[in-house]
Formats: sequence, structure tokens, C-alpha cells
Amino acid sequence: MEHRVVPWRLPVPAQDVLLALFITVMQVQGTIVRNADEVVQRPLADLGNLGYVLLIVSGVVVAVRRRWPVPVFVTAALTSLVYFGLDFPDGPGWLGLFVALYTLAAYGDGRRSLVIAGVGTTVLATGWLVAAADIEPRAAIGWVFFRIGASVMSAALGESVRSRQVIAAEAQQRAELAERTREEEARARVDAERLRIAREVHDTVAHAIAIINVQSGVTAHVLDKRPEVAREALRAIEQTSSRALREMRAILGVLRDDDGDGDGRMPYPGLGQIDDLAAKAREAGLDIKLEETSPAALLPSAVGSAAYRIVQESITNVIRHVGPTRVTVALKAGIEALEIRVTDAGCRAAPGHDSADRRLPARQPSGTGAPAEPGRGIVGMRERCQLLGGELDARPIPGGGFEVKARLPLAPTGARL
Repeated sequence: MEHRVVPWRLPVPAQDVLLALFITVMQVQGTIVRNADEVVQRPLADLGNLGYVLLIVSGVVVAVRRRWPVPVFVTAALTSLVYFGLDFPDGPGWLGLFVALYTLAAYGDGRRSLVIAGVGTTVLATGWLVAAADIEPRAAIGWVFFRIGASVMSAALGESVRSRQVIAAEAQQRAELAERTREEEARARVDAERLRIAREVHDTVAHAIAIINVQSGVTAHVLDKRPEVAREALRAIEQTSSRALREMRAILGVLRDDDGDGDGRMPYPGLGQIDDLAAKAREAGLDIKLEETSPAALLPSAVGSAAYRIVQESITNVIRHVGPTRVTVALKAGIEALEIRVTDAGCRAAPGHDSADRRLPARQPSGTGAPAEPGRGIVGMRERCQLLGGELDARPIPGGGFEVKARLPLAPTGARL
């Protein structure tokens, strides 16, 4: 097992304490060494060692610079004004002040900190120039301009560091947001694909099972008396189940397609298979009438597939809930949209059940005498329409029967079905 070497670092408060001690020693010792062989106007020990106290205070205060940047800067600035205002000897007593200025800009809140730093530097510059007004020789005033320039540079350096930290933090936030967005989009695509597969499986299985159920009932009824009819019904069951299996392989093949090219998979059914669908429905006992107008242009595959599934689900509902009856399927392809209308003549409905998915069948396919369970057929059809920007209306019609009307734009705006 590999062992990673983690570099050891002092805690931040300890680092600031060591920095404060270093600055304090440098300010005191540097000032003493610099003025060791010179006659100064006011020694550090004057006024009760006030010079030493000011140098020590401006250095020690750096220990809490990150926690209280503004008070630290104010303290360092005041000690500098008092120190030079009382004509104590010049030296590196500005180290703590420059560090405080840098910290104020680097760890402050931007504009407010810069305003404080600017006003403070202006006040300091004024105080330093006033204190240096009687300096002789005049060349010695260069230290004043050095302190002013160094103060501006310290604030600029701190602002530069703060800006880089802000940019880095914003970049990190954008990266995290982009990652969350990618994950959400991936989940949305997975959910959409899951919903699409569920709709396809529902339509395929429900239609096949409905026809197989009808044909098996016919077979059981005529097996002894009319074996040739039973043979035809069994052949219809075989063809329907075989087709349902092929469609299921095509639908679920996307889950096993490693290459993602879809080669060898059965294409999704479209309006070209409406005649076959009607033929299967006739074998199940429906009297199907097709009213189809040829489209002026080739229909988009998504529209054709959705139209096929809507017609298929409508016919399946008739087989499940009504039984043998007359059904009219009208397909009208216009310039902007495809209009679909599926109407059945209906049968005598049970009291209190007048909705599409709760109508009682004329005969009980299961042979148990129980009504068919409500399903999600109309919900699925409406979802298909909404995905393409269309609309669907399904309701009973006066005098009995039921009608499903759908309108699918030929320029779909939704996701792929």
C-alpha cells in the first residue's frame, strides 16, 4: 500500500505569530543598528521608552492581521504617525504597517477595503510629510517618499492577491455548477429514455396481448366444433406474438447496444404499417375502416412513429374495453400538422363508467367476469403528443362510443420518441 507524503505546515495563527515576532525584532533591532553611530533628535528610550513601545506594538499587532485586518491597519497607522510625529529615529519601523496594508487589501471585501486603504495612505502621507518638513539635509526626505510608494505597492499587491482568489473561487463555482448541470442533464436523458422505453413496451405488449387474448378466446370456443377457425386463430396468435417479440427486441436493443449504431435493430413502426395494424385488428373481430389522405411531403419519423402508436393504443383500448365493434381511423396530413381521429361505435356501457380506460368490455376476455382494470393508455398517448408539441383529446361521444383526436405538428419541437 502506497503511503503519500503529506507536507507538514504550521497552522495559520502560528504562522502569523512567527511573522509578528520577526517583524517586531526587525523593527526594533533594525532601528537600533541604523542609528547606532548617529546623533538622533529623540532616542527610542525617551518619553518612557515610548519609541520601543510603538515599534513593538506595530509589530506584535500583525499576529491578528487575518482576523481583524481593519483594526490592525488602523493600529499600525496610528503608531507610525505618532512615532514619526514625535521625531523618533528613522528605521524599518514601517514593516508592520506595510504588512497590515497588504492584509487589509488581500483579506478585505474589495471596494470598502480599498477605500480604507486609500484614505489611510493619504492620512499617513500627509502626516509623514508634515513630520519631515524640518528634516535636514533635505535629501533625507527620500525615506518619506519611499514609505508612501511602498504603502501604495502593498495595497496594490494585496488587491491583486484578493482578485486572483475571487477569480479562482468563481472558476471553482462555475466548474461545480457545470458538473451539477451535466449530472442533471444526464439524469434527465436517462429518465426520458426510460419513459420512452416504457411507452414503447406498453404499446407493444398491450396491443399484442389484447389480440392474443381475443384469438385465444376464439380458439377455446370453436376448437371442437370448427377446428379450421381455431387453426386460423392460433396462426394469428403465432404471428402476433412473433411480431411483438421482434418489436420488443428492437425497443430493448438500445439497452444492449454497445456500439450505439443500432445496426441490425428493427426500425420503429410508422404510418406505413397502419394497414398491417388494421388487418390484425380485423382478425381480432373489429370492423376497421381507414380514411387516409396522402401527405404532401414525407412525414418526420418521430411524427409517423407517434401516430402509429396512438392508433395502435386506441385500437387496443377498443379490443380490451369494447370488443367487436365498428372502428373508423382517419389520418389527415396537412401542411403544418397530422390530424388523427379514431372513433368506435361502442357498446352498452356499465352504469357509472364512462371514461376511456374504465369502460366495461362487452365480453370478458379473461373469462372471469371481472371488468378490465384501468390503464395508462390515454396518458401515454397524451405524453407522446406533448413531446412533439401536439395535443390530444379523448372522450365519449353522444349516442355511445368513444373518440380519440390528436394533432401532431410536422415540425416537432420535443424529444425523439
